[in-house]
Amino acid sequence: MWDERYSADEYAYGKQPNDFLVESINKIPAGKVLCLADGEGRNSVYLAEQGFEVTSVDSSAPGMQKADQLASERGVEINTVVSDLSNFDIKAESWDAVISIFCHLPPQLRKTVHKKVVSGLKTGGVLILEAYTPEQLMLGTGGPTMVEMTMTLNSLKTELNGLNFIYAIEKNRQVIEGIYHTGNGAVVQLIAKK
Repeated sequence: MWDERYSADEYAYGKQPNDFLVESINKIPAGKVLCLADGEGRNSVYLAEQGFEVTSVDSSAPGMQKADQLASERGVEINTVVSDLSNFDIKAESWDAVISIFCHLPPQLRKTVHKKVVSGLKTGGVLILEAYTPEQLMLGTGGPTMVEMTMTLNSLKTELNGLNFIYAIEKNRQVIEGIYHTGNGAVVQLIAKK
């Protein structure tokens, strides 16, 4: 599905970064940033433009090719890695920040990845996360079609044990990102620090 979606000429979720990431940029410490399930690179390229050393990982080769293309267009460099998150090694104490924007995974894999994220952040490192909540399925404006792929604040508190939540909220907001996120969205947003 993702290869097909990202093989189209247009950028499926647009070329502009996620609004919540932009709002949170001053909370991200300088240094190395990992972007999970980064799709076509809109968020990683934005971070590179802000001076971060960025690694973008996604399972879709066409997505990562478009991320490289967008970085080239914008005159920045990112490190792209084609890898399923079940196989990607998040080394302990390696990252100043991890960015997880609409990274919806099956529950067991999500729990494993979140545990690796906690371990992978350096002391003082920050996680920026936005995801759809179960209420999103009734809105039909994008995101996963199965409730188990969504996230709640309560589940994230358990899965991200070891991080201090600086900002954490479930809310509805307008999400206008390309053709696949269009309209009122039910989201969970958090900024958490190790």
